[in-house]
Parts: sequence; C-alpha cells; structure tokens
Amino acid sequence: MNGHGQSDRPVVSEKRPNNAALAVTEGVEKRGLAKGNPQERNTFRTQSRADVQRALERIRQSAKTKRKERFTALYHHICNPAFLRTAFFALKKDAAPGVDGMTWDVYQEKLEENILDLSGRLKRNGYRAKAVRRVFIPKAGGGERPLGVTALEDKIVQRATAAVLNAIYETDFLPFSYGFRPGRSQHLCSDALCLGVFKRQVNWVLDADIRGFFDAIDHKWMVRFLEHRIGDQRVLRLIQKWLKAGVLEAGKTVAQSEAGTPQGGSISPLLANIYLHYALDLWVQAWRKRRAQGDVIIVRWADDFIVGFQHRWDAERFKRELGERFSRFLLELHPEKTRLFEFGRYAAINRARRGLGKPETFDFLGFTHICGRNLKGQFMVLRKTMRKRLKLRLAGVKLGLRKRLHHPVPTVGKWLGQVVGGYFQYHGIPMNMRALEGFRHRVVRLWSQSIRRRSHMHRCGWDRMTRLANKYLPMPKVVHPYPSQRFGVIPKAGAG
Repeated sequence: MNGHGQSDRPVVSEKRPNNAALAVTEGVEKRGLAKGNPQERNTFRTQSRADVQRALERIRQSAKTKRKERFTALYHHICNPAFLRTAFFALKKDAAPGVDGMTWDVYQEKLEENILDLSGRLKRNGYRAKAVRRVFIPKAGGGERPLGVTALEDKIVQRATAAVLNAIYETDFLPFSYGFRPGRSQHLCSDALCLGVFKRQVNWVLDADIRGFFDAIDHKWMVRFLEHRIGDQRVLRLIQKWLKAGVLEAGKTVAQSEAGTPQGGSISPLLANIYLHYALDLWVQAWRKRRAQGDVIIVRWADDFIVGFQHRWDAERFKRELGERFSRFLLELHPEKTRLFEFGRYAAINRARRGLGKPETFDFLGFTHICGRNLKGQFMVLRKTMRKRLKLRLAGVKLGLRKRLHHPVPTVGKWLGQVVGGYFQYHGIPMNMRALEGFRHRVVRLWSQSIRRRSHMHRCGWDRMTRLANKYLPMPKVVHPYPSQRFGVIPKAGAG
C-alpha cells in the first residue's frame, strides 16, 4: 500500500471503454506525478559518506564473486570528490607536513575548493606526485629506521586509492596475513600464533625476517602482481608515480630507483601485502600441501613471519627453498634475524633428554615467546614484554619528564597517566602482570627523581610519591583475553 510506486499518482489507470467506436487512447493514460514528488534516480549524493561505503561494497562483492577477473574501471572512484573528501578526514590532523609544507588545518580552510581542484587534476592527468621527505626514527633493536613523510595531497590520493584496492584484495588475502589489514590487530596475530603452537604438532619454529624489505620491493614485479587483479591502466600509472617520486633527504633529492617503496605512505602497507601475497603467501599455501610431511603453521605481520613445523627436515627444506623463492623476486632473508630452533610442547623434554638447556625464545610483535606451563602444569606459550621495548619506552618517559621538568605536578601526572594507560592497553595480556607492575614501578621512580631535581632543597618522600602515583597512574590490569577465548569468538581467523 505504502511501498515505493504504489498508489502514488492522483489518478490511476482504468479499463478501456467497451463500446467505443474508435480507439480511445486517453481512456487508459495515466497522469504524471506531481511536480513536488519527482521520481528518485538511482544516483549517489557526492557529499554523503554512505555513498562511498556503498560503492566500496559493490566493488567488494564483485571481487568476491569474480576472483579471477580484472577490474578495468576503478579510476573514476579515486577521482570522485566524495572519496577524496572521506580520505582527507581520515588523515591525522597533527601529522608532520611533507615537502610542500601543507598542513591539515591550512588545507581545510578551503577544503571544497582544494578537493575539486585535486579531483580535476586527477581526471585530466594533471596530478603529479611529490618527492617524499625522509626522516629517521630509532629502532627498538638499535639503529634507525627510515620513514617517509608524504605530501598532504599525495596522502589524500593514496588513502582513496588504498580504500578502493582494499575492497578488492581483502577478499584475496589469506587468513594468516595480519599486517596492516582492517580488523586484524597485532594481538590477534600473536594469539593466532600461540593457539597454533598449542593445538597443532609444532616442534620447530622458523623466525624469519626479510632484509630491507620496503627498500627491496621491485617495481616491475610490483606492477606484474597488481595486473593480476587491476586492469585499469590509469590506476597502475598512478601507483607508479608514487613509486618513482623520489626521496628528499637532508634537503637533497635522492635519485629515483627501480626498487623500494617509502615507509610511512598510506599506500605502502597495502603494496607490501600485495607483493608478499604473491611472493610468499600463495607459495607457502601450496608448499605445505604438496611438500610438507607434517603439520605446518604460519602467521605473518608485514615482512616478519613465524613458521612452525612438526618435523625438522620439513623446516630445513622450507628454509632452503624459501631462499630460492625469494631470490626470484629480488628478496633476501636476513642472515642474522632468521633462525631455526626447537620450540613447542615437547621442546623442553627433548632438550633435557639430550643434555641441553631450556628451549630458545623468540621475539615477535613486542613480546618474547617462551615455552612454559600454566598453574595446572599444562603446556602453554608464555608471552612477556620484550626487554628492549621496555628499556626504549622507559627512555622515552625519562626524556619526556626532562622536557616537563618545571611543569605543574598535576599536568605531568595526567601526561604520565596517559603513557602508562596506553602501555597497559597493548601489553596487558594474560601472564604478563609482573612486567606491567615493573613498568609502573619504574615510571614512579623516574617521576620521583624528576621532582627532586626541581631544586636542591626539594624533598619528596616515598609516601608522597605513592599518593601521587595512586592519584594519576592507573593500576596494572590484564585487558586482553586468552587466545582460546578470543578465537572462540572469531573462528575464521587463525594461524594458517
């Protein structure tokens, strides 16, 4: 009765008159709709975020039903002002500016004008990618990691492109790939590894790392991998512009190369996952079906991955053939960070029988994984906060306290509360309470030393510091469930 197009005209059609001498056309004609109620067209409003989501959903459904077909019409989505506007608001407002010096707030002042101008340049092929400003940040294991700071408009276009490509590749990526994917956190990846070691017959572990992966990605292979699903040449040319944009380091432009993608761009994590999807993931899936004689599990976070084996000969063959596979795509396993060792349910018993010490441990996603037992004496993978990560975080707290040496105590207390609370949100996993308590205790000691440095006459006893700590710093608590509980709710994810 009240549905769309039901009884919405002022006059409905009638039956043709029976006794008319001539054909009466007007007898069955309908009147048009009123001027105020025009028929709605099946189009999207440009400024609606729901339109963007519906368009992405159509791409996602098409990618799911047509897994071997190539998409030849994607560029118009990237040029759409609604996609660009949504990508702009998804950026961090306080992010560092690129080589153009443009900030988020300045760009927003004339947002509609800037978005329409960017959309027009994309449509008429007038968009040019700018060089990436390179900075170096300290690594947890020592040394420095190069980080690329992209220009603001490049960030907008990259994020819009990544949204479109994610709708396609999220249907193709395998379940054991976790890095930089929507809905897949580091804790989910770590829990999948622990549950895989616990439930499957894992006796040997390969802790693998790719040497300089982001700098070793070959552009030709990258384009060939993209062409498996992307047939729109305009999208491929757009990605190649970013790959060949060059890097600005110390005020000088570094020459363009045929390999590498700068870390820090919105598109770089997706390109890295696509590269490893074809170079590693699909090969591993086929290898363990055809070559392995026992159980094999794998989890991957970006270029770091852990592989578990039931038999040692499977592990040694896999490591050897993996090196050969990577050499084909101009990749190389890091000789120092890649190692094969005994780990699993029976590792401690087997090593004790051979007169060896405790099983080796390995670091993954900020935690040290240990062969241990729970209170009932059952085997489980214990996870403790990495010592290097702990020292690096405490060094950052010490530096922050020095910068706030003369700030009011309540201001410093609120800042420390945020730091400690954020630390607990990540490291608050089961069986890691001692590390959480130790971190909070050391932060309180650093804060006490900072207060005492305000003046040589200043006295700050431990009773006062305890009151300040209880007032501003949260207490340690476990915020994440056990792996079996988490995967009881999420059955589709897990170790491959």
